[in-house]
This record gives sequence, structure tokens and C-alpha cells, in this order.
Amino acid sequence: MASSPVILSCQGILFDMDGILISSLGSVERSWTRWSVMRGIDPARAISVIHGRRAIESLTALRPDLDGEKELEVLEQFEIDDTEDIAVLPGVKELIASLPAERWTVVTSATDRLSRVRLAAAGIPIPRHFVNGNSVSEGKPHPAPYLAGAAMLGLSAEDCVVFEDSGSGVKAGRAAGSTVIATMFAHESQDLSAADYIVEDLSALRATAEGQRIELEFAPLARG
Repeated sequence: MASSPVILSCQGILFDMDGILISSLGSVERSWTRWSVMRGIDPARAISVIHGRRAIESLTALRPDLDGEKELEVLEQFEIDDTEDIAVLPGVKELIASLPAERWTVVTSATDRLSRVRLAAAGIPIPRHFVNGNSVSEGKPHPAPYLAGAAMLGLSAEDCVVFEDSGSGVKAGRAAGSTVIATMFAHESQDLSAADYIVEDLSALRATAEGQRIELEFAPLARG
């Protein structure tokens, strides 16, 4: 159930990718299942820990005895080759079209190559500069990715709104000092409790850009 409408004013928008802009859940789970079986790991265990974090961190946690960088190359290729059901999520193209190109970017845990493949497969414009799993040494929930994303826009993180769908991503955005809007794509509302607002998806938002300011209008979901 939606609560009263909210209007937020900011200067920049930082989007997580998977679960915010696109759905790649099928590709992710198929690729990790394939890797898990190959490496003797229970796929359900692997899938339970991978969301919202850099793949290299999950790989080294699951198989610390292996070379994480080499395993990342294997997994990355599995995911790059599997774009069959990647799709843009509701409201994404309309929201991006209403934003000045220099006022938004993507902050994702996926690698640079994989990010570009997935954004292209979904028909989403690829920002000139964006943050990916290769860009920072500390992944979410560390604030480094969102601090880097804001800096790419020439802004402070406090002047940006972050869109996230995972608990670790929400924590990263809040730790960076941004206002965080979470969506219900892959996680229950209790997992997103640190978010400032929760919406079903980006179709709930309307953006108006004027000068240096962006106004976001939406009705957040009421919290029980």
C-alpha cells in the first residue's frame, strides 16, 4: 500500500544495475549454478550469498583455495554468454529519458565487460563513465562504489539519490551519505529496512530536471 506522495530534490542519480535497471536473475543463477557444479559447491548455497556483492568476493568466500581472479574469468564468460532473458524493468527507460545524461550513472558490482553486455542487451544507454566491480577495491556494503559514482558526476554523495534492490547496496548508499530508494525486485521489505524509501519499481517515479536540480516525485510503499 502506498503512502502520501514525496518530492525529493537532488543533483544526481546513482542506479544499481541488476534488479533496478534490468532483470538478469535467470542468467545469474544459471551461471552460478554451472560454476558451482563444476567446483563441487551446493548451488543453493552459492546463490544465497551472491546478490548485492562483487562476484570476486563471493568466489573467494565459496572457494578460498582457488585463484579468485581466474575463477572470475570463468564465471564472467558464463554470464556474458547467457543473455537470453535479460530484460529492462518497468519504468526504467521513461525515467532515464527524463534525466540529463550528465546527471546519472550506474554503480554496479558486475564487471565492466558484463555490465556493458547486459545494458546493451536490455537497450539501456551505457553511461560514458560508470562504476563496476573492476573500478573499486571495496565492494558494497562499503560506501566506496557510491562515493566513486557521485565523484564521476562531479557531485558529493549527499547530493545524490541512490536506487538499490539489495540490503548490502542500501547500506552502501546510506554509508556514502546518499538518500536511498529501494525497490522490491528481489528482496523483502525487512531486508531493505535501512532504505529511506521503498517503492515497487521505478514506474512509481516521475522526474523533472531544471537547472542543477532534479525533482523526484513518488508515493513510497507504507511500512508495516
